[in-house]
Amino acid sequence: MTDFLTTPGFLGTKATLRSDLTLVLILITAVMFNIGFILARRKQFNAHRWVQTTAVIINTLVVVFSMVTSYIIHILPGIPAKLGEGDYAVTTLHALIGTIGLIFGVFVMLRGNKLVPKSLRFNNYKLFMRWAYALYMLSTLGGITIYIIVFIFGI
Repeated sequence: MTDFLTTPGFLGTKATLRSDLTLVLILITAVMFNIGFILARRKQFNAHRWVQTTAVIINTLVVVFSMVTSYIIHILPGIPAKLGEGDYAVTTLHALIGTIGLIFGVFVMLRGNKLVPKSLRFNNYKLFMRWAYALYMLSTLGGITIYIIVFIFGI
């Protein structure tokens, strides 16, 4: 049923359709996170919450249904033996940063929507949101780098 995802992508690289869609969706969520950041700076907190929540949901779906699967199939079988090789090391570091950012970002989003128990709530939104944003952007840059290395340079 998902065989079409392994067909050649649409960005003119060596990537599959799945990889191209993943990249585009992650770039869209990165733009959304930046828009949400701007909305918060303008004190448009309700719009900020909706944009960030939507971006977190899209990002989580992409990570769970595309990136985790790809990592398990292509990278995990080579761990730990090939961890010293560039693509395995870079991809694993990206996965680690991305996982931390995803978990932290989902928690911040749930907190912002008052969906966590009172004992887990925090009041210093700026600190937590900025860390979640920074981790997300760092992971996004890592993902773009991996896409370029693998599908453009073919390393």
